[in-house]
Amino acid sequence: MITFTIDGRDVEAARGETILNVARREGIYIPTMCYLSKTTPCASCRMCVVEAEGVEGFVLSCQTPPTEGLSVTTHSELLETERVNIMRMYDVNHPLECGVCDKSGECDLQNKTLEFGIDRQHFSAKDQAREIKNWGLIHYDPSLCILCEKCVHVCNEIIGDDAIEVQFGGYKSTIIPKNSDELDCTFCGECIAVCPVGALVSSEFQYRANAWELSRIPSTCAHCSAGCALEYEIKTGGAASVGQESIYRVSNNFEVATLCGAGRFHFDFTADTSRDTADFSQATDALRSCEAIRFSSVITNEEAWILQKLKETLGIKLYNEDARHFQEFMRAYTMKSKQLHYGASLADIKASDAIIMIGSRISTDNPGVRYAMTEAARHHGAKISYMHPLEDTLMQNTITQFVKYEVGTEEGVVALLALALLQDADLDTEDKNILDQLDEGYLSAESNVGEEEISLMMNAFARSTKKTLIVGSDLLSHPQSHNIAKLIGLIAMHSDFRVMIVPKHVNTLGVSLLCDLDADEQTASVVGYNAQGDFVIASSGARDFSVPALNQQEGTVTSVDKQVLPINVAVGFEGSTLNDLASAVGVVARETVDYTCKLPESKGFQAVVFDALENFYTPLGDDVRGYYLSTRHIADVRVTPLQDIDELPEFNGTVVYHCEPVRQFNSYTAYHSDEEDRALVGSPQFAVAAKISDGDQVEIALRAHKVIRHFRVDETLKGTVALHPTFDLPLEVLDGQYRFEKVKIMKVGS
Repeated sequence: MITFTIDGRDVEAARGETILNVARREGIYIPTMCYLSKTTPCASCRMCVVEAEGVEGFVLSCQTPPTEGLSVTTHSELLETERVNIMRMYDVNHPLECGVCDKSGECDLQNKTLEFGIDRQHFSAKDQAREIKNWGLIHYDPSLCILCEKCVHVCNEIIGDDAIEVQFGGYKSTIIPKNSDELDCTFCGECIAVCPVGALVSSEFQYRANAWELSRIPSTCAHCSAGCALEYEIKTGGAASVGQESIYRVSNNFEVATLCGAGRFHFDFTADTSRDTADFSQATDALRSCEAIRFSSVITNEEAWILQKLKETLGIKLYNEDARHFQEFMRAYTMKSKQLHYGASLADIKASDAIIMIGSRISTDNPGVRYAMTEAARHHGAKISYMHPLEDTLMQNTITQFVKYEVGTEEGVVALLALALLQDADLDTEDKNILDQLDEGYLSAESNVGEEEISLMMNAFARSTKKTLIVGSDLLSHPQSHNIAKLIGLIAMHSDFRVMIVPKHVNTLGVSLLCDLDADEQTASVVGYNAQGDFVIASSGARDFSVPALNQQEGTVTSVDKQVLPINVAVGFEGSTLNDLASAVGVVARETVDYTCKLPESKGFQAVVFDALENFYTPLGDDVRGYYLSTRHIADVRVTPLQDIDELPEFNGTVVYHCEPVRQFNSYTAYHSDEEDRALVGSPQFAVAAKISDGDQVEIALRAHKVIRHFRVDETLKGTVALHPTFDLPLEVLDGQYRFEKVKIMKVGS
């Protein structure tokens, strides 16, 4: 620790902290314009200058670490003059008609102009012709841009898209797309969030409302298990009917939290009671008479607990293949790790200097994990080994090693990892014997993962001290997932890698802990949820009974961080809830959130009432939302040894990988083709193997279902595996299935 003074106050700094970091922690105000706490300093605004005793001139506090005994002054007449002049330069020719700017009311430049008393433009410069750009969801007005570079830093260091850069040219400088005239990125909108002025705005929000007209409702994103914090910004009336709320946009605390495009732009998923084709009595009758309930993991913990109580009361079965596979994987994992939950968190990933990612196309499966990996690479120089049958172009500028294995061979690949990571581990005799007897030559040959690739990985990690193994959902639904989970558990228990197992949906983890799930027989008389969130009364889906979506109710979800997070009502719902239906058949509670404090402590939940759950970040970035599941060591778990690996499967012919498109959310906007999101996307080699061409309409046979898609050739893809979207398919078609599937593809049109 280093001791020094700020404005005469004794303070301490840890290694790597800057003067600005310490000042913020101590509650000492230093103005900034370009600083972002989650990126490296931009150092472009110079507003953060301070005086340091013995140092000539001013010091940039955002990037300067203190030295022992240093005396720092944050406010003086000279500093005030410097900052006033900086603001005068910022306001040169900057349009000050704030009433027509979308940023008015939440603009840093506006705030600082008022703070430093700039009431007129003291300087002038010849204005430049600056073309306004419309990049789909993002609108860029360079005449408003102050070149703070926040957008560039967050795009490069946090998102990993590397999509924009500064085109330097003195007073003509501007922000431009990096590799082409058009913006080529994932459209996460984080550049919009961090922009301190109105230069970058959402095209869909532009000119629709002023900041002060909107009310903010804190909640949790519903689109994946990352559990990202967001705020629904709503307005009564206006675009909505008189007296009704409407979500106008989603925002985030960009200093510490990050959103992907789905979280920021796909907020319009509210349930509509006008779709109801069944009344309340039909719904309750269906509950009483059904054999099973099929449901997804896009529900709250409280709703999952209600479903469990319905099972116990009515004697029905519960079908959720996604959560059941996760549940069974974790049971096998616990056998070897002796822990109820996996150990790693997103914070651990961000701090890692070595990462293995296996079994996921993580950029679309869980952008929150992708962003954490990007931070590890850009801020800590992490060595990242990305293991998957398909390359991911979005990860190419982040990873240091791509290990391609054959489809279906995940068990063999994980066994090879275990052999490398557990060489000196003190294993049980049975497990050690099985690992010693593995035929490494066979596993390498069949999986296509060579000994040299594993050696390269181990050598890269030799000096690493913070290591993380990330396990994706491909492994959870693999036919040999039980043995894979045991191998992962051994790695967690006996190596220096912390393990994260990524749940697929927003509450896969919560459902797996709360519900006693049954294998889906596909033949039982069921009620449950369809893709629109309606409660399906008949197996045919002919009668729907709407229940509130996750932006229309109170409750909690459990994130990939094992954090129980609150969600809140953004817009009203004029119908009945699952709790209403359950109460009518004997599982009675006044409100759904009455169950929040009753969630089982044996699974790590806490007896906390919903209204006591906080939902914010502190000014220093501490996440105090909800609470974390209690970590439990399981001493008396039933242990079975590893299984022998007999034969690895082969996937020949036309194979598809079920995953979501990068810009799935764009199908809800005016800037993207809905048909493009629903397309089967493959390489030129796949097109040859399947005997189809770009633009063909094809029929794909999936289990007992047939799906019609357009086929699109993507030159960036390689091999004979195509990407197939699933977001528009009924729940029972693919839920819980191994994500690679050999299919028959037939051309039916062009």
